[in-house]
Formats: sequence, C-alpha cells, structure tokens
Amino acid sequence: MNLPNKLTITRIILTIFIIILCLFPFYMLGINFPKFNVYGVVVDSVYLISGVIFIIAAITDYIDGNIARSKNLVTDTGKLLDAIADKVLVNSVLIIFAVRGFISPIVPVIYIFRDEVVNSLKMEALRKGKVVAAVMSGKIKTASMMIGLSLMFFYNLPFELYNINVAGFLIYFALVMSIVSAIEYYNMWKKIK
Repeated sequence: MNLPNKLTITRIILTIFIIILCLFPFYMLGINFPKFNVYGVVVDSVYLISGVIFIIAAITDYIDGNIARSKNLVTDTGKLLDAIADKVLVNSVLIIFAVRGFISPIVPVIYIFRDEVVNSLKMEALRKGKVVAAVMSGKIKTASMMIGLSLMFFYNLPFELYNINVAGFLIYFALVMSIVSAIEYYNMWKKIK
C-alpha cells in the first residue's frame, strides 16, 4: 500500500464521516450542532464541518494523483481505488444535498446514471485491450462539481449575500459537462469497438 493509495483510502473514510455528520439523527441523542446567523443566512455548523472535510477529501484527490505520477507509483489498484473514491465522495454528497432539498433530485440521478454508462464503456473497451483516455470536458466537470459542492456546504457564501447562486450554477454546469463528456466517451468507444 503506497502513499497515493493510502490517501485514496483516506478519502473514502472522510466520505463516511461526511455521510454520518449529514444524515445521522444526532438530535435523537440530544446532540445539537450550533447554528449561526451570517448576515441573514442561517448556517448549520454540521454543514460547515462537513464542508471542511469535503475540501480535505477533494484535495487528497489532487495530491494522490500528483504523487503517483511524479514518483512513478501509478498502479492498477490505485487507479481503481481512485475512481471508486471519487464516485463515492461526489455521489454521496449529491444524494445528501438532494435529500436535504438543496438541489433537485434529478442532479444525482443524471450524474450517477452518466457515471454508470461511462464506466461500462470504459470496462468494455478495457476488456478488448483498449483504454479510453480522460477527456477535458470530464476534468472540467469534476473541477466545477468539486467547487460547486464546496460552496454548497458553506451556503454559497459570500455570493449568497449578493443573491448570486454560484454554487448552484457550478453544480448544474458540471451536470451539463457530465453529459458532454459522456457523449465524448461514447464516440471514443465507438471508434475502438
């Protein structure tokens, strides 16, 4: 187990903490997280804590890949774990935000559906000995989604003070880019099948 893989496992563990913090009924145990009023925006500290954990998890995604490439530690296990950790982190948070009413449920449905289609295409290509390389639209999708979700954890502040929904825009932009990238992956898959 090399350092990049340990960071990837850490991302999965951090995701579990986010899920517990956001969904566990702590109030039933008499535990209430404080809420704050920030210039008229009521902020629940459970989302602030989860947001910090989410940002740390997102940073590990960036760091583990850089370390793996720079130290020549790229492994098949690492690639698989990284993909799983990314999906678990983003998809879990999307579902949480949909359940809590922060975003439309259609967002995680489309996003997860797209992931399954793209993963199936990649696996089929791999079965034939071909690799479907990452596309720029997929990288733009990931960056937009990570920033949008981070802002969502922090109630879109400071933009919320000016009624500019940057978090929502980035999440829906990422959703559009996920569809664009899925089409690109499909076209690449068609050429190699």
